[in-house]
Amino acid sequence: MRKGLKLTDILVTIVIAVAFGIVYILWGSIYYSVKPLGLHVDQLIYGMWFIAGPVAFLVMRKPGVALLAEIAAASGEFFLGSPWGLTVLLYGVVQGLFAELVFMAFRYKKFNMSVAVLAAIASCVGSVLMDFAYGEIGALSLWNLVLFMIARFIGSIFFAGVFAYYLVKVLEATGVTNLVRPVSSKDYAALDQK
Repeated sequence: MRKGLKLTDILVTIVIAVAFGIVYILWGSIYYSVKPLGLHVDQLIYGMWFIAGPVAFLVMRKPGVALLAEIAAASGEFFLGSPWGLTVLLYGVVQGLFAELVFMAFRYKKFNMSVAVLAAIASCVGSVLMDFAYGEIGALSLWNLVLFMIARFIGSIFFAGVFAYYLVKVLEATGVTNLVRPVSSKDYAALDQK
């Protein structure tokens, strides 16, 4: 089975990513509406910005898809007028790369919730590193930083891990994922049984 990305794989990934780019730009309004609540409640929903990579990989099941999806989703968010400007592209690259490293560690052969959660955690780590690099959280006191990290990791696990996994399961139930996944020898064997 050929594992490289074909043009159709890239196009389907871009379509998934554009959909999430729209979600990302809309999500910014929700993020800013809960931010005044304090205690880093906004970080509980921050994980939505990591979802494109895990969803795209779980749908496509090919190397490079998570990275491509996060970059494309961040690009879509940028072009739609993200308040964060070009930094969303850098965050997208780092978050997608960190998720991709998790899928690579499992040799692109595991598609379960545990792997999705690990990819979400990895993307979260990437975002925290970027936040430190941009000076966003370095000045927080220890208790505040701990609260920030706990909230962001919980949100990441929920949105980009658990929610992403079940979203793909719903898509699988409709049969739409069969249109983009490669046919395996197991599929041919199932046809021979009929």
